[in-house]
Amino acid sequence: MRSKHSKVVHQVAGKPIIQWVADALCQAGCTEQVYIVGEKQEEIRNILGESVAYVFQEQRLGTGHAVMQAAPFLEGRSGYTVVLPGDSPMVSADTINEALKIASENDDYAAVLITAKAPNPAGYGRIIRNSDGSVAKIVEDRDATDEEKKVDEINSSMYVFKTSLLISALGRLSATNAQHEYYLTDTIEILIGDGYKVGACVCDFEDTCGINTRYQLMQASQIMNRRILRKHMDNGVQIIDANSTWIHAGVEIGMDTIILPGCTIIGNTVIGEDCIIGENTRLDGVQVGNGTTIDSSIASQCSIGDDCRIGPFAHIRPDTVIKDAVTIGA
Repeated sequence: MRSKHSKVVHQVAGKPIIQWVADALCQAGCTEQVYIVGEKQEEIRNILGESVAYVFQEQRLGTGHAVMQAAPFLEGRSGYTVVLPGDSPMVSADTINEALKIASENDDYAAVLITAKAPNPAGYGRIIRNSDGSVAKIVEDRDATDEEKKVDEINSSMYVFKTSLLISALGRLSATNAQHEYYLTDTIEILIGDGYKVGACVCDFEDTCGINTRYQLMQASQIMNRRILRKHMDNGVQIIDANSTWIHAGVEIGMDTIILPGCTIIGNTVIGEDCIIGENTRLDGVQVGNGTTIDSSIASQCSIGDDCRIGPFAHIRPDTVIKDAVTIGA
């Protein structure tokens, strides 16, 4: 990321990457959460608070080693453990719930992989299935045969495990590979070798997108913004140009409000019904009443009442309170 900050605290649509993951887990009912942290852990703690558990991983010895750090929290538990990467903000509660449903409805499954059909699967681990639809193995791209490379179903690095079987498999991981690391994918091979079946839950490819670069951060922001705009349109908001409109996750907008091109609406902004937010307007943490028009203006951390006419080219500064039926021009 070329940043002095932890990757997972960078924001997508106004919310840190790791917060998107945490919220998806909470919405899926996964309230007991353990985060494996390393450098800059204080940034993650500041975001997620102390309602979750943290384990510091002194050495980075692979994905399997990371999950091993959570073993003390898993000992003696029944049920299922969901394992997610912290840099994949697109995962949804629906996807997690579907994977949990598949696991609970198939008692012979030791684990369920969350997979996706990739438009270009190059570089991803491929999911090879048995004739009954269960997973036979995960083949890394570098180890895949020409035939296996034609498979477009990929491993997302998201898993649901039977907790007791995950602990058993973690205890048998080895680092006998070129990188001398413990890979979580090896637990799947161990469980299949033990005679258990492994299932798969196919989700939308966008749900699996992780972030490793600033470019991927931009791509994730575009995907999330499109989802947010669709949600508002489904709720009765008219958005004229989705390509030039940016709305953060925490924004609320009332029915029959019209958002014209070039608008940026961020923070905890709340806009009432029947408003017109004109071209090239930026609202940050603004409370807007019903029937108000704001045209080509900037407003931040302020309150604007009903039936107001703001702009063009007005700057409404923090802590300003504008009552109903007020006109403010240039």
